[in-house]
Amino acid sequence: MTDDANAAQIDYWNAAAGETWSTMHDQLDRQIEPLGLETMRRLAPQPGEQILDVGCGCGQTTVALAERVGRAGAVLGVDISRPMLEVARERALPSDATQPAFREADAQSADLGESVFDAAFSRFGVMFFSDPVAAFTNIRAALKPFGRLGFVCWRPYPENLWMRLPLEAAQPLLAPTAPADPTAPGPFAFADPERVRSILGRAGFSAVTIDPYDTRIGGADIDQTVSLAFRVGPLGRALQETPNRTPEVAEAVKAAITPFDTPNGVLMPAAVWIVQARAG
Repeated sequence: MTDDANAAQIDYWNAAAGETWSTMHDQLDRQIEPLGLETMRRLAPQPGEQILDVGCGCGQTTVALAERVGRAGAVLGVDISRPMLEVARERALPSDATQPAFREADAQSADLGESVFDAAFSRFGVMFFSDPVAAFTNIRAALKPFGRLGFVCWRPYPENLWMRLPLEAAQPLLAPTAPADPTAPGPFAFADPERVRSILGRAGFSAVTIDPYDTRIGGADIDQTVSLAFRVGPLGRALQETPNRTPEVAEAVKAAITPFDTPNGVLMPAAVWIVQARAG
């Protein structure tokens, strides 16, 4: 299998999407950081371990893992997005962290080594594979026997008010859009926990646990939150079809999210699965 299997995703994350995440990485990292940290807490990286960060993006999680394994450990971050990896490679490191390595590679097909890593981690980086069974089989091969897997993925779209509410507020002003294929590569491809369990089992993982986790995310002011919704997520995609309605949509979205404004910025409910498993 070659990277051609994920050609559409590679193109997507090296074009507008990759540039958007690279430009807005501070706000995006702040928004989803609590979800990654909870997953990392459960994975429990130990000093001296070797960790694989799948879909590492702009590298915030890779650096956090590097701090946890310390100078005796090693961390490899892999991603298909060159713009995001450029940000990752420029990140400052805590003084006691190991120097992480970053590699532009597709975790579905790249040679990640055999029985190299003590654990694999991902913060929203595993829902975009064209063949998830093949991808997780490849990741499992890179883990040591009984190596740990821990990742976080979105629960169903209706449960994620932070994404749903802006689009619902804007929908009366926008052209209708066709419903997405729930199993196609994308943010909600792993919303069905039984599908996730089946994928991991077929890929050779055992002791699979899939736990719901709920919290509030965000932290930006109202204008920044609207700007982000226009660039990332379902509202951004819908606006591409009706760009002339942007000012009216902005007012509708502001009104919808204002009740969630706090002294710490706009904080809205997010719903995820935290998935853990063992290789073998």
